[in-house]
Amino acid sequence: MSSHAALEDEEGPLVPDPVRERAGAGPLRRRALWSLPADAIMQARGALFPFVPVALGLGIGLYFAAPAEPTRGGLTLLAGLALAGLVLGWRAEGALRPLIWALALVALGALLAALRTQAVAAPVLGWARYGPIEGRIVAVDRSGSDALRLTLDRVVLPGLPPARVPERVRVSIHGEPDDEPDLDPVAGTVVVLTGFLAPPGGPVEPGGFSFRRLAWFEGLGAVGYTRNTVLAVEDPARALALTRLRYRLAEAIRARLPGEAGGFVAAILTGDRSGVGQDTLDDLRRSNLAHLLAISGLHLGLLTGVVFAALRGGMALIPVLALRWPIRKLAALGALAAGLAYLGLSGGNVATQRAFIMAAVMLIAVMVDRRAISIRSVAVAAVIVLALRPEALLSVGFHMSFAATVALVAVFRWLRDRRPGAARPRGWRRVLAGLSGAALCSLVAGLATAPYAAAQFHRVVDYGLLANIVSVPLMGALVMPAAVLAAVLWPVGLDGIGLWLMQLGTRWILFVADAVGGRDGAVTMVPAPPLWVIPALSLGAMWLILWPGRARHAGAVVAVAALAFWTGSERPPLLIEGEGALVGLMTPEGRALSRARGAGFVARNWLEADGDGASQDVAAARAGMQRVPGGARFTFGGSEWVHLTGQRGIAHLDAHCARGVTVVTDQRLEAPPPGDCRVIDRRALGRTGAMALWPDGRVVTAEALAGRRPWSGRR
Repeated sequence: MSSHAALEDEEGPLVPDPVRERAGAGPLRRRALWSLPADAIMQARGALFPFVPVALGLGIGLYFAAPAEPTRGGLTLLAGLALAGLVLGWRAEGALRPLIWALALVALGALLAALRTQAVAAPVLGWARYGPIEGRIVAVDRSGSDALRLTLDRVVLPGLPPARVPERVRVSIHGEPDDEPDLDPVAGTVVVLTGFLAPPGGPVEPGGFSFRRLAWFEGLGAVGYTRNTVLAVEDPARALALTRLRYRLAEAIRARLPGEAGGFVAAILTGDRSGVGQDTLDDLRRSNLAHLLAISGLHLGLLTGVVFAALRGGMALIPVLALRWPIRKLAALGALAAGLAYLGLSGGNVATQRAFIMAAVMLIAVMVDRRAISIRSVAVAAVIVLALRPEALLSVGFHMSFAATVALVAVFRWLRDRRPGAARPRGWRRVLAGLSGAALCSLVAGLATAPYAAAQFHRVVDYGLLANIVSVPLMGALVMPAAVLAAVLWPVGLDGIGLWLMQLGTRWILFVADAVGGRDGAVTMVPAPPLWVIPALSLGAMWLILWPGRARHAGAVVAVAALAFWTGSERPPLLIEGEGALVGLMTPEGRALSRARGAGFVARNWLEADGDGASQDVAAARAGMQRVPGGARFTFGGSEWVHLTGQRGIAHLDAHCARGVTVVTDQRLEAPPPGDCRVIDRRALGRTGAMALWPDGRVVTAEALAGRRPWSGRR
């Protein structure tokens, strides 16, 4: 080994390299300012691998932030930069090598995201349509309004050319479809119905969450609803046997365990949440326990951990196996197989795939004699996830799962380093250590994920830590082991024992959710942060955790600054919905809405993003909006504005259209307005999307921020 090489373990250099030796030996030497970053990079040699997913993520983030899709020449340039950087990095020396590789990884990340966008391209419905719909059920769930929702593929839309028919559509069924004998919402069933379909909606405000982008990567070309009968015209197809098994298993669990507890058990075993009511979901969210309902890294980690411990303990009791076979590696292989089976049984959605990759990387590390839980293992999992699904970078699930994992690994590594060689506690001290460890896990994970949850859901759960401390340990100690027991006993017909034990645990979790989530003041609303805050906060936190030298403290400065700007952020004074159905004016009381009913999804999102917990009817009653025939009138920026909705509202256009008045309507005007007023109608909003306005005349539109991207409809 060269004298200029540093010995490494999994976490970084063990022996100082020559740069450290020169810096610490003899009198301090004056060094040029430009050499300080190079020295810092050289000192961090052996600990830079965790920055690989960071560089990939930067490239992916830059791709999604770009105002337009890269051209073919741009893609060629990205590929050339990535390839040249990887090759030149091998030949570079010193601090130049990681810098070149970092730039190559940024280019590679952008290239992967662009290729993924093209790979999932599918037709998107170009206009609203009412008529017959035929398709095969591939997923069954419930909407935010608790309506049964079907996702269909093999879609047939009569009158539309096959090349323009979306590959998948999602239809909510309003009413009581479960009472209809002809409807059996089982995956594989071909159904026909008459309903309304429309293209996936854009952001409810400029810079807001883009459902159109999410739908693009999920292959959804249209969404809609029906109030009519849904008829099955063909029995379930054999091609979806596993999916049908999932839903039949969920039905069997709910039949044996009636009530919300049965729905909870079915959800965590099969991913089917249709048996969990909206009130229960609200309680779980208000108590910060909703993550227990999702099949996430926690569930897969607990499941594989239980299987690993059971297999290793069982084989250790057999002397022939314990002495002659690598039982630790065999147990890891068995746990990996159990995790793979759980992935298939749960439906294999994106979040579950991400959780399986993280668990698989750690189990494979055990099989190759590497440390299972380390920053490097987490980095490998992140690289795999980003390479397979670059769009995952934009999901709150990705942020929260990796934030919690990285924080937990970092904290427990720090505790391990402070107490090297400490003896393991015994007896009651071991029990106490286990309880304190579970509490510490909940605290660390809660603090790490809180900013992301607040940014996405605009709320901070005040008692969430308490709820998790008394609930999460039960998942590991009772619920998931009981699930494994039920699976083992199922062939002999005794799976009811495991299900009964699971029911006991889930009833306690639901009791905690109701007790905590139902308290007054259980949730504190927070406003949405500016778009750059979460990326800056993430980069600062990762720098603080991952960088091995003193320069890591710069990350804390960046993270604190991002949080400070978040608290001082300003919401748009005036918002106009993308089809003209709602207008919201910021007042001293909060945002005043132009309607007490209608456009409820938009109203709820605006108020939550303001950090306002008021309902739509309360917001509509606030001072600032004056009710007039056909709509509402208000003053903004020194001029008069009027919002008119429906045919009844537009019938009063003559009475309001005057010089200096701006009229917003959800109708399309086929002729110029009758007076000298400015009109923002549905046709104009179709070009701009939702609008945000300021009194000084500044206007920001959703379409301008979305840019010309495949999912935006503007190429």
